[in-house]
Amino acid sequence: MITVSTTDGVGLIELNRPERRNALDIATCRELVEAAASVRADGARAVVVAGNGPAFCSGADFGEVYGADFLDALYTALHAVADLPMPVVAAVTGPAIGAGLQLSLACDLRVAAPEAVFGLPTARLGLAVDPWTIERLVQIAGGGTARSLLLACATVDAPTAHARGLADTLGDRDAAVALATDIATMAPLTLAYNKRAANTYGRGGHTGDDVVGALQEEFAACWRAEDIAEGRAARAEKRTPVFQGR
Repeated sequence: MITVSTTDGVGLIELNRPERRNALDIATCRELVEAAASVRADGARAVVVAGNGPAFCSGADFGEVYGADFLDALYTALHAVADLPMPVVAAVTGPAIGAGLQLSLACDLRVAAPEAVFGLPTARLGLAVDPWTIERLVQIAGGGTARSLLLACATVDAPTAHARGLADTLGDRDAAVALATDIATMAPLTLAYNKRAANTYGRGGHTGDDVVGALQEEFAACWRAEDIAEGRAARAEKRTPVFQGR
């Protein structure tokens, strides 16, 4: 089960299966897709993904993980979160293991509480994650941390995750919401462009001319937007800008 709400421009997507340590099953994955669509329709400018109870997400629900439909549901959900145009913050207030780590990687930023722990023990279970997850892990945390998680099935605590870039900052759920609240005051077009460009060039390798052209157009649109005039006026008037995303 997932609960979803949007307040003051911040969407909150909360995994709400504390009795299962917020493990992902097919139904929850499908609800996650719906939740991502909901916060987008509500006009959220930043989103927090959190877990109810002591775990962020303990992984896949082993009652379903070996079923034929689970992988499709899981990766559809992960990409629904990753493809949101606004920044998404994971409030990792407990274990983020397996599919839980994948969900945190689908987010743009991770705030790790003292009790947070990250792990990807697929090799102990005879399972595997897709290349997108590994690419994202390497991009965010670096090759050394990725190899430690993938090849030694290591677990990474919050201070280590922060030191290695897997967590962007240390803090509790309130800190994650505060970060998202601050982000929600920023220029939406710039944030969307920055996110798309970072995701594109973070992958490495050749980027097609069509992708580069689309990014150049988004860049140009930021400079044509009304928000640039608002930013200039706010600076001159020594006030906080009120961006409209146009």
